[in-house]
This record gives sequence, C-alpha cells and structure tokens, in this order.
Amino acid sequence: MNQFSQSLPELSPLQAQRLTERIGQIPLYAHAYSFHLNFRYNRTDISKLLKFAYQQRLDGIKIHLDDGEALSLRYCNEAGLSALREEARQLGQEIHLEVSSTELSELSQAVRIGQALEATSIRCYPRYSGRISEIINWTVRDLCQLQLLDPEGQFRFTVEQHEDLKGAELASIVEAVDNPNLKLLFDFANMLNAYEQPLEALQAMMPHISDVHIKDALLHSENGGWGHRACRSGKGEIPMARLLLELLLLGDDQPQVVAYGLEEEVEYFAPPLRFPDEADDPFIPPREVSETDVPEGSDIEAMLVQECQYAQQQLNHVRGLLAQLRQHAQLYL
Repeated sequence: MNQFSQSLPELSPLQAQRLTERIGQIPLYAHAYSFHLNFRYNRTDISKLLKFAYQQRLDGIKIHLDDGEALSLRYCNEAGLSALREEARQLGQEIHLEVSSTELSELSQAVRIGQALEATSIRCYPRYSGRISEIINWTVRDLCQLQLLDPEGQFRFTVEQHEDLKGAELASIVEAVDNPNLKLLFDFANMLNAYEQPLEALQAMMPHISDVHIKDALLHSENGGWGHRACRSGKGEIPMARLLLELLLLGDDQPQVVAYGLEEEVEYFAPPLRFPDEADDPFIPPREVSETDVPEGSDIEAMLVQECQYAQQQLNHVRGLLAQLRQHAQLYL
C-alpha cells in the first residue's frame, strides 16, 4: 500500500464499488474565481469560461453576479443574457450563479438573471455583522423567502460556509428553513476562519451538502485564531484526497453531491473570524466581499497568464487525485 493510500480510510467492498463508479461520473464545474484577475481586468468573460469548461469536458460553470465588474451578469441586458443561455445550451454546459449575501434584493437579482439564463443553482452566504445568534436568525429570515422568490422550484439554493459560521450552525439554518431546495455548499478551506478543521466541518454539514468548492490553502495562525491563504492545489495543508473521498461516498442510491467547483484562489487571504477563547455568542465585525489583493508594482500581464496556467494545473491535479482514489478503491474490490 503506497503513502497516498495510507492517508485514506479502509473501505468496504460496497464503498469501493460506489467510489469507483462515482469517480467516473464526477460532475466538475469551472469556477470563475479561478480566473478572478482575468475577469477583473476584462481579459476574459462568461462566454470564454463556458468554452473553457466545454473544452475540458466539464459539466458547467459557477459564476458570481459581479465577475467581470462592469461586464458582469449584474449589468447584462436581456439580449446578452439570451445569447449566453443559447451558448450554454449549444455547449451542453450548466450555469450556477453565486451572490455574496442572503438579503432579499440580492437573491431577487440572482433569480431574475438565473431565470433568463436557465441556471439551475444559486449560491449565497450571510455577510452580516452581529452576534452569531443574530446572524443565524437573520439568515433564516432571509432564506424563508425562497419559496416566494422561486415558487416553481427552478433553483437549488446553497448556503456556503464563508469564514464566520461553523458547520453545525450552518446545518441549523438549513433545518430551520426546512425548504427541500435549500442545501449547503462545502468549501475546502473556509471553515478554518471559523476555527474549525475541514473534516470536523464536513461531519457537521454532511447531511445537507449538495455542492463543493475545491481548493487548497495554508493555515495562517493569528491572534490565537486561524486565517487561510489559498495556494496552488497540492501545495497546501488541506486533505484534498480525503475530502473528495468522503464527499463522493455521500448518498446511497445516488450521489448526494451534484457539483464540484474547481476554485483555484492562489494568494487569496482571509483573516480569522472565530477564536478558541471566544464568548458563547461572539460578535462578527463588518466585512467586505472577498477578493484577491494585487500588490503594488505587480506585473499584471504576467499574473493574468499565470492565473490561467494555475486553473489548468488545478484541474490536472484534481483529476490526478481522482485517479489515485480509483486505485485506492481497487485495493478493496
């Protein structure tokens, strides 16, 4: 048994068979954040992202309403949305939308644009400042409006763990809202900022996870808490292979996780928001939408080329991990 296999749990024959089958059918999605700077400097667009996903034999794209700044979906007219919808149809690519809020105005925008694009999923996350109990209550209030926003049930809505809430707190939100179209999105690193390890967060969120953001990161200790700096996949401290194995095994007859977004975020940094010695109901300070900083004096052109290379390398790395996981499963068949 090689070193890779030794880092993974033993499998029953049923699990090994299930893992092998699901690896062959894993639904991978190109994530726009892998091309964040190229979108920011208008060197790429949604059409190019769709073509990239098609060329790489992926299932679709995950894109934020604001990717591309003035050229983003938020400012796209009806003709532009219609053209993108037709392109996605022709390429056989599914579109998943993302917003960085649970407020009604943002969700309404996402639903409007999603309907025009025939999107199938909308990700959100609370970005409130307040006590944890208040953030949970406000988020439940917001998400109880989903039935009114989407009475036909066109969308799968997901709440991402985005650096402030722990896994059990997110699960409690989904359970309180009690909408069959509301699930959780598991990000490989964002739980660190809430002072939670990836496998611990996975365990707490497991019954409700439908979507995933795949990335790697280095843990950054600060004031007793943990921040994270995203890095090239395979160069960080996230147990990527173990997380993929556990996620692929979720669901009995059918895979529970229906979309894995490839979100390479090299040099993205997020500071700690939760701490081991915090009060029972800690306060989360105001924060802006997450973004990757560009240091002054950077060679932007070189960074844009490198970012595209990193996105391709992440896809290659993930496919390599999946091949190794298949070999691991073969040991138990």
